[in-house]
Amino acid sequence: MEGIVFTEEQEALVVKSWGVMKKNAAELGLKLFLKIFEIAPTAQKMFPFLKDSNVPLEQNPKLKTHAMSVFIMTCESAAQLRKAGKVTVRESSLKKLGSVHHKSGVVNEHFEVTKYALMETIKEAVPEMWCPEMKSAWGEAYDRLVAAIKSEMKP
Repeated sequence: MEGIVFTEEQEALVVKSWGVMKKNAAELGLKLFLKIFEIAPTAQKMFPFLKDSNVPLEQNPKLKTHAMSVFIMTCESAAQLRKAGKVTVRESSLKKLGSVHHKSGVVNEHFEVTKYALMETIKEAVPEMWCPEMKSAWGEAYDRLVAAIKSEMKP
């Protein structure tokens, strides 16, 4: 992953679309997770707060909170990528993210499903901006975040 440049154009596309999506972060985060669970229903088992819940997914307050924070973290990290010159996350550290994903049994397929769901969510959120370049910019930013998380995924 090192040496691949996140271009100014890519940064501009990510920042511009995130600017539009920010105000709907809660709704879009939930949408993202509902898409993930639609594609991979068994992924629900990885979230302790969903195990004994009899609340419909879209009404689960813990899922809503989690989904929003994941969506914001992913988008903020993407928007900061060029400025920071590396993947940055706030509120928790990459080490913590790595260890949580490791303990939860997250594997490559999960990251792939999430990437697909993220792209679909963004495409639906900003249809008039969506283009191959934007898809590529978000894909690159997501891949870098995943690489950073994976590098910390150890017991």
